[in-house]
Amino acid sequence: MKYSNRKEAVLLLADGTIFYGKSIGIEGTTFGEVCFNTGMTGYQEIFTDPSYFGQIMVTSNPHIGNYGTNEEEVEADKVMISGLVCKNFSFNHSRVNSTQSLKEYFETNNLVAISDVDTRALVSYIRDNGAMNAAISTDGTSIEDLKKRLAEVPDMKGLELASKVSTKEPYFVGNPDAKYKISALDLGIKKNILRNLAKRDCYIKVFPYDASYEDLKSFEPDGYFLSNGPGDPAPLIVAQETAKKILAENEPVFGICLGHQVLALANGVSTYKMFNGHRGINHPVKNLLTGEGEITSQNHGFAVVREDLEKHPELEITHEHVNDHTVAGMRMKNKNCFSVQYHPEAGPGPHDASYLFDTFIENIEKSK
Repeated sequence: MKYSNRKEAVLLLADGTIFYGKSIGIEGTTFGEVCFNTGMTGYQEIFTDPSYFGQIMVTSNPHIGNYGTNEEEVEADKVMISGLVCKNFSFNHSRVNSTQSLKEYFETNNLVAISDVDTRALVSYIRDNGAMNAAISTDGTSIEDLKKRLAEVPDMKGLELASKVSTKEPYFVGNPDAKYKISALDLGIKKNILRNLAKRDCYIKVFPYDASYEDLKSFEPDGYFLSNGPGDPAPLIVAQETAKKILAENEPVFGICLGHQVLALANGVSTYKMFNGHRGINHPVKNLLTGEGEITSQNHGFAVVREDLEKHPELEITHEHVNDHTVAGMRMKNKNCFSVQYHPEAGPGPHDASYLFDTFIENIEKSK
């Protein structure tokens, strides 16, 4: 294929707005909720993050693919996004330890992508009009046909997706002789979360999204972890019941992102779908306990209702997003439980939030 002679491609939004571009050479049509990430690097980690399952990713960095891919730099065993929208797609890459080009990586995963799109205009449109379902087509499908098929795609609100990305069977990570044992509920867990726990002398047993408290307890863990993941937290009734039982026993528990939302719901605190969510590696968070600021990596389209949390007698807000004051972290006053809405395992440059894993270990020590 000559890169200068690529096929026309189209991005259709649910409200009828159309953006035109070029196919990178993988023919097909794909659907998902369109969202954007403001990160300037780390695209492979973004594409393999299970929290992005069911979403079409728009990258605000104009150059994508320039450093290729590396098989060690993944958050899951396959690409999780539904499709990619970018400005300049780099077919050639330059990095000493890259194992293949991004084009080859997408071909392996059969991922449809559209480039040569005015992504600045697209990101501005999403910011003004909110995240919505969309379709990418690179195979010549007519606009009318795309509109009919897009109308049948379910809305992200109310959509349970953890079951699509969670492990089917339990598995182990780390050293069996480690000091601490952790039961982790996999709602879409990232590999780097497990690495962070393992390097803190933890042996982790990872359980499917619908595992019961009794399942998790059978590992005789020192602490429990509720992971990140995609979709709406409200339909995850089993996970909420599991969280309630962990809290009833006052076991040490730490939740990240979707796990944070599940813990809120387990306490009777509501969640809601955000207008366009937080997705990037540069989100400012204030630690309300210390007064310090953190530059954080975030990826969520749902959040905890702040007013509900503030009224709860047993919960307190520990972190807030500086830009819009949404809840970025909470803890229970009478239980060994805390959670954050952002990703402390992600180190895009700043490692400001990695202390949260140490806090989890400290809580385990205090409970013994």
